[in-house]
Amino acid sequence: MADRGRFKRWHALIILAVGNAISALPAGFGGDFAFYNAFRQPNLAPPDWAFAPVWLVLNVTSLVALSRISNAPVRSLGRTVFLWSEGVGWVLFSAFTTVYFLLHSPVLGAVDTVAGLITGLLSLVCAWRIDHLSASFIALRAVWLLLATYVSMFVALSNPDPFFGAWSLL
Repeated sequence: MADRGRFKRWHALIILAVGNAISALPAGFGGDFAFYNAFRQPNLAPPDWAFAPVWLVLNVTSLVALSRISNAPVRSLGRTVFLWSEGVGWVLFSAFTTVYFLLHSPVLGAVDTVAGLITGLLSLVCAWRIDHLSASFIALRAVWLLLATYVSMFVALSNPDPFFGAWSLL
């Protein structure tokens, strides 16, 4: 019975499947390349084809970190905050395609991405105090979200937003 509350592989598979299914509903697994490519973007913007494989790797490594920290013997406020921030991170990941592609809003996409970066950094700080290997997995996502935040803010500020009407500051 000691194994009863442990995070198992099937938990990770369910999170991965549900998170990606919800994310894929508005625009499909490939996203809406025409919508993404229609915007003026910074030189550092990744190509449209890179998102799916990068996010697959980041999601898997994040779930490994989630498993390690969930099953760690350490029970602390930092662990609780980590678990909550990872949950919020999955909600933000799942919601992105809805706010960006379905609502056609680079502004809402940028807000979602910034919130994802903040929760990712919070997860990173908490993970570092518990398990350095897990923190390194979370750091991968934080680096990607840092780039994504730069790109999404650039796109939101330099392109019209169909959801909010005309919106361009650059």
